[in-house]
Amino acid sequence: MNGASSSPHPALTAAAQALPGDHWIDRLEDGSYVLIRPIRPEDRERERAFIEGLSPEAQRFRFFEVIRKVSPAMLDQLVDVDEQRTEAFIALAHDNGVLREVGVSRYAATDEPGVCECAVAVADDWRHRGLGLALMRHLIDAARRNGFKRMYSIDAVDNEPMRKLAAMLGFERRPDPNDASQVIHSLTLAV
Repeated sequence: MNGASSSPHPALTAAAQALPGDHWIDRLEDGSYVLIRPIRPEDRERERAFIEGLSPEAQRFRFFEVIRKVSPAMLDQLVDVDEQRTEAFIALAHDNGVLREVGVSRYAATDEPGVCECAVAVADDWRHRGLGLALMRHLIDAARRNGFKRMYSIDAVDNEPMRKLAAMLGFERRPDPNDASQVIHSLTLAV
């Protein structure tokens, strides 16, 4: 799916109609559509292809390292969520006859009660469309529903896309006291 259309691709709509539970078809800033839904164990291959398809810079911003091959243990951790203490939403777009993962947002509860750590990644060819913003808004809403009071993200100090996204979402930014190459973005979720 490249470019805008006035309505979602029929395959995207059909995929959404077949889903139980929470899912959304979001229209992005460029007019393109994505299906956003909770990640499931059967998304394992999509998640592997998504991560391995990210540019080295995008991988470094997300994982603090370049990942050439995703391990089975890492995939287990990424697709096995309980939708309360851990949650992940994937964005799917119709691409040459298949639904391709083009973004993901996730949180995981920390040892501190009411606090979760979050992350977001967007495929390089889907950047600058508002997809990260859409994914994070759904994630923030889920964290609030699940009783979290604060969400934070640890990011590379040179991760400009995350700095902009965090500012748009109202996150506060401060240096990481344990690592000068990192910053901490923090958002109060309590209403």
